[in-house]
Amino acid sequence: MKVLVVGPGGREHAIVRALLRDSSVTQVHAAPGNAGIAGDVTCHAVDASDGAAVTELAQRESYDLVVVGPEAPLAAGVSDALRAAGVPVFGPSKDAAQLEASKAFAKDVMAAAGVPTAQAVHAADAETAAAALDRFGAPYVVKDDGLAAGKGVVVTSDRDAALAHAQACFSAGGTVVIEEFLDGPEVSLFVLSDGQNLVPLSPAQDFKRIFDNDEGPNTGGMGAYTPLDWLQGYTETGDDGVTRDFTGIVMDQVARPTVEEMARRGTPFIGVLYCGLAVTSRGVRVVEFNVRFGDPETQAVLERLETPLGQLLLDAATGELGAGRQLAWRDGYAVDVVLAAQNYPDAPRKGDVITGVEEAEALAGVAVLHAGTSTNDDGALVTAGGRVLAVVGTGGTLAEAVERAYAGVEKIRWDGAQHRSDIAAKALAGHISVSSPERQA
Repeated sequence: MKVLVVGPGGREHAIVRALLRDSSVTQVHAAPGNAGIAGDVTCHAVDASDGAAVTELAQRESYDLVVVGPEAPLAAGVSDALRAAGVPVFGPSKDAAQLEASKAFAKDVMAAAGVPTAQAVHAADAETAAAALDRFGAPYVVKDDGLAAGKGVVVTSDRDAALAHAQACFSAGGTVVIEEFLDGPEVSLFVLSDGQNLVPLSPAQDFKRIFDNDEGPNTGGMGAYTPLDWLQGYTETGDDGVTRDFTGIVMDQVARPTVEEMARRGTPFIGVLYCGLAVTSRGVRVVEFNVRFGDPETQAVLERLETPLGQLLLDAATGELGAGRQLAWRDGYAVDVVLAAQNYPDAPRKGDVITGVEEAEALAGVAVLHAGTSTNDDGALVTAGGRVLAVVGTGGTLAEAVERAYAGVEKIRWDGAQHRSDIAAKALAGHISVSSPERQA
């Protein structure tokens, strides 16, 4: 099988590495890739969001499967262009990608499907926004309705700051979704879909804020870990009398109803549905949907996947996932820590020379996945984006995986590099706990 991975980031590097471990995959290419991906596979200088260019490349190279990684190409209809040309593609259509591209659309789908989520108001002007803020109260949650690379959400107890974010979105020609605040820890679950059949991956937790202790502005994600021991024992008994674990609850209450509603609307969802969830005192609630593998959770989750990824994604792309499919996982834990450029997430500095990547990867249980990297005229590895690298540690215990990830981080240097020092710290300290919700009468 010959596979093309479309996209330039850390998620795509994780997918490439996982595909290379699949014995049924004979070749992997990327477009456009980055410096790290180029060290592993052939890269093509093609704009990931240019459907015609990606399709021309796919036909010229005769790929058996194209995997579209980021949200922007999906929202731009790259998958549609490939499907129209008869190329098997893992990734939803432009219409189905509205689940991420428009939060208002996602709320409408969830309402129709009966999916539990936060109450929300779609606002297009300051008066509506102010009324919604007062209705829900603090903490205030204001989301840019469109794509914002994980940075369009403000959660604050400052009403003026919340209203200012809404006004900034209005001034840019957009709208916002204002929600009630959901208590409880957040969990990410990826669910593969062939349009009808679903397969869940391993739950993970990521860290959105730039600084330790969840302080500072939101980012695309500064690290993640999997599996989540504190979810063990979280169960809920449904109306059918069946008691389900956390993943079963999400499949039953969130993923399956959503995919069925998309099919009912004539926009079948083929790809990966990223379920961003809050485990609240009232049960599981959807925080957001994404329509692609999440970054940085993918770097940790795929590091533990034993099931060959290439055949799995091809089956999803061609409607062959089947019912009740089970995945195999490596024992132990995976943790990734993101290294970001100076001034991220505001105006990240580019061009700083990076050292120590080879030394980090030489450590036992450590992998380094590239995101915002390039090479300069001298051939040196340099920063080329906000989130630059993700250092992945694996181990038999969560503590060992964390230790290995940070050991890798310590080997890597560039001017202004920044990272969080508390990835998975609360889990290690036993400070995260959830209680199964009582069954509603």
